[in-house]
Amino acid sequence: MFQKLLPLFFITFYSTTFFAQTLPDTKKPKKDDKSKAVLAHFTLGGHLPGGDLVDRFGLNGSVGAGAEFISKKNWIIGLEGGFIFGNKVKEDPLSILRTPSGDIIGNDRAIATTRYQERGLYVGATLGKLITFSEKRSGLRLTMGGGWSQHSIRIFDDTRTVVQVKGDYKKGYDRLCGGPALQQFIGWQKLGYGRSMSWLFGFEFNQAFTNTRRDWDFTEMRKLEGQRLDLRFGVRVAWTLPFYTGTAEEIYY
Repeated sequence: MFQKLLPLFFITFYSTTFFAQTLPDTKKPKKDDKSKAVLAHFTLGGHLPGGDLVDRFGLNGSVGAGAEFISKKNWIIGLEGGFIFGNKVKEDPLSILRTPSGDIIGNDRAIATTRYQERGLYVGATLGKLITFSEKRSGLRLTMGGGWSQHSIRIFDDTRTVVQVKGDYKKGYDRLCGGPALQQFIGWQKLGYGRSMSWLFGFEFNQAFTNTRRDWDFTEMRKLEGQRLDLRFGVRVAWTLPFYTGTAEEIYY
């Protein structure tokens, strides 16, 4: 019985092997660092103020994120945003509340402790190009964009006794300004594949054409009219997470 089944076993085995070697079994994406990709950025920056902004704030920092699409020809288009913060505030929006000695008296008739910080944001679209000089996808990154920028003075009442800056009353002192803005970046970008790290580093410049967003400033006893030119320039570093796309490749067994 076994001798009669032996030839059938060999015929079945070789037939299965033949078809497995000639027919595609599955498909797998073929990807590399030259493919189109979606780039997710997580950024840190530091900037110096310029224009009208230098009269209000000092050095500031920023944290942000962005999402971009990069083509096979290394054209870049995307969206980005950042949160701006700083500890150096040169104006005193609560000066009208101070005594001749410079103190602010709280609701408990004791000296209140107040402090200021800079707060702001930028959101916008980006368009640019990655210029490479070798086979690797690393090179000079040039981008420009436009969007919205704003800044304000955040007031902290550590003793929580200054009723004049509670609730909506605080809006009369924060000097919120906002308006359209332009942004440029020049630096170096490296895009890796697999476990290779992707990053960018360079210099960025921001020009915001702002005006007050408040109808009344309590300290100045008027609306702060007039167009502002708020400038920021500094450095930005980002960690990038690329998601590559590609065509299908047949795998044979």
